[in-house]
Amino acid sequence: MTSDTSTSAPSATTALPLPAGSWDLDPFHSAVNFTIRHLGISKVRGRFAEVTAGLVVGESAETSAVTATIELASIDTGNKDRDAHVRAPDLLDVERRPTMTFRSTRVHGKEDEWTMEGELAIGDVTKPVSLAVEFGGLQAFPGSPRRHAGFEATGEIRRSDYGLDFGAGLLGDVVKIQLDMQFLEPEAAAPTES
Repeated sequence: MTSDTSTSAPSATTALPLPAGSWDLDPFHSAVNFTIRHLGISKVRGRFAEVTAGLVVGESAETSAVTATIELASIDTGNKDRDAHVRAPDLLDVERRPTMTFRSTRVHGKEDEWTMEGELAIGDVTKPVSLAVEFGGLQAFPGSPRRHAGFEATGEIRRSDYGLDFGAGLLGDVVKIQLDMQFLEPEAAAPTES
């Protein structure tokens, strides 16, 4: 493959449209959702209710990073019996694998369309994952001195890559991920009233 220097690929100095600093997750306006096929004919949708995450915005995309930890026992598919089964040893085995963690390794893009590449770990297995990220904007929130930045990220993983292959034929291998996240800007960057 030859490289084409005439393309508009962003450089390592592409600036993010946010003030630099450490951004805190707003858990009340964030969600970690997923979809998986059931019997190949329909979809089961669910979410993980407990997530912690941080966003560090650097002077460029290359010096920016996202980390997240998801408590696997917080799975919620709207069916308590199914959720209990998913937590059990033959599937997620939350006693042995209590968390799923993500660490970004590269952020690139421009304006409101970005790609975040990283590593997703479930138990002792870590695999690369790529997420398409849409930047929703930066807005003030009534009663709060810190503005909110909104993002939607989508991607997919294969559960067999993590040794989670129970129920092949009953459950699909591909798990589609949708993240709706809001982060609070660093206090030092918050606009002050004159």
